[in-house]
Amino acid sequence: MFRTIKKAGNSVFLITLSLSAALVLSSCANDNKPLTKPAHYASSEKPNIIFFFTDDQAYDTIRAFGNPDAVTPNIDKLANNGVVFSRHYNTTSICMASRASVMSGMYEYKNGTNFQHGPMAETIWQQSYPLLLKQAGYRTGFAGKFGFPVSNMSASELNKEEGKVAQHDFDFWAGGPGQTSYKTAQNESIKKYAQDYPHSSLAYGAVSVDFIRDAVKDNTPFAMSVFYKAPHRPVTPDRKFDDVYKNTEFRKLPNYGRDAGKHFSKHSQKGRQYPRFEEWGYSEAQTYQQALRKYHQLIHGIDQSIGMVLTELETLGIADNTVIIFASDNGYFNGSHGLGSKVLPYEEGARVPLIIYDPRNQQSGKMRTTTSLTAGVDISATILDFAGVSKPISWDGVSLVPILNDSNQRVRKTMPHIQVWGLEETRNLTVLDQRFKYIYWYYQDEQQDLVPTEELYDLANDPYELTNVVSDIRYASTLENMRAVYDQQINHWQQHSVKYNEYAEYGQLFDRHLSWPAKQQILNKKGIADQE
Repeated sequence: MFRTIKKAGNSVFLITLSLSAALVLSSCANDNKPLTKPAHYASSEKPNIIFFFTDDQAYDTIRAFGNPDAVTPNIDKLANNGVVFSRHYNTTSICMASRASVMSGMYEYKNGTNFQHGPMAETIWQQSYPLLLKQAGYRTGFAGKFGFPVSNMSASELNKEEGKVAQHDFDFWAGGPGQTSYKTAQNESIKKYAQDYPHSSLAYGAVSVDFIRDAVKDNTPFAMSVFYKAPHRPVTPDRKFDDVYKNTEFRKLPNYGRDAGKHFSKHSQKGRQYPRFEEWGYSEAQTYQQALRKYHQLIHGIDQSIGMVLTELETLGIADNTVIIFASDNGYFNGSHGLGSKVLPYEEGARVPLIIYDPRNQQSGKMRTTTSLTAGVDISATILDFAGVSKPISWDGVSLVPILNDSNQRVRKTMPHIQVWGLEETRNLTVLDQRFKYIYWYYQDEQQDLVPTEELYDLANDPYELTNVVSDIRYASTLENMRAVYDQQINHWQQHSVKYNEYAEYGQLFDRHLSWPAKQQILNKKGIADQE
């Protein structure tokens, strides 16, 4: 039995952006009773915000998203009482650019941040959601893998260490540079938790609990962002959960295997995603099961961590004004189409789980699913909307709050998926609308048998992208429409991209109407710049 303490002026906002995070560490771990919900929706109190963000979590790794093999009771609890977004995509499917886009509310070519390109400018970081929340009176905290550097772009030497600059803009910091470590003791900012929580996923739960307690003592609204390392490789799950999936035989999606990717552009086979199907054990039955068991065990650890936080919110009496958003920075192929890793614009790489739970909403207490198209950049706009803060005019994200009131609402007509990382042959631009996906691979090389290629998928009738309908006469008008959407996106890119880190160049390289010789000239100049 425990005593609930109500604390006026301390509402809680919990945003969970990943599908793997909340099993309560108790005998009640499987208790799926509804979360606390007040009788009204509106509140004059500022909601606190906790943003859980996982790394490399596929959209089908949660039971509430239709995976019968997943053991994710706390995430399921959030889904069962909130809104499940079944068509949520990141606008770039690699961690550095995805995290920068979510933090900044802007597409990659506007925030200018990715591996092989460069850091985020301080001027852009100053308009990120954590800083805007801090200006609005929130106590802000961060834990986990930050993912991108912030730098003065006019400096003679650019800062390249993730979090080195940004950590000073948070009231509380438990983040780390680079990929961080699954061993709590090897992360400087959280090593004091190593004895009780040797694996970092649970340590981040403990960190969050301490941050929340301090904020409640100060009677201050708070915003906590928890960016987990899991389930990113190396596959090092918490041994505490070794028994969870030891006998599980995981299903394979209908698009599993190399045969399901033969219709893809040859460009898709040039990057590391293709060999990793073999390297990471997805091609043989037993190694596939071993890979999936450890991968889901990592997600289960996140679920436990989030459960720690949910329990603390209830104990402190602040759960009834806590909004929870749950998502991931990018998806994961796990053998779909004979691919591993992420990056590419196909569903398993680009689409991720998103759950938003707002206990103040009168419709909470039952799961609602929306098929509305949403993007990673919309998360930051949603956070600001919940906090009553106006978003910057430069942002590309739109608030998802209207969908919480009506799951049939459509807040955006289209969105881009950007791929400007890795081998040049694999770089492409994709656009999606409510039903279709159009991919344009720009690169040409006769020796590799590569030519500019288009792909078109009818996701309503072909959710696993088994048929490229770009040459199907029945989709001729759709193809023209999607080409027009694509050209509009290119126009936006050319008008609004940053003028550094090679983003202006890709506004030209992805232009369908620019000749290959003209693109070769751009590539030649870019190559010289890279060598310098």
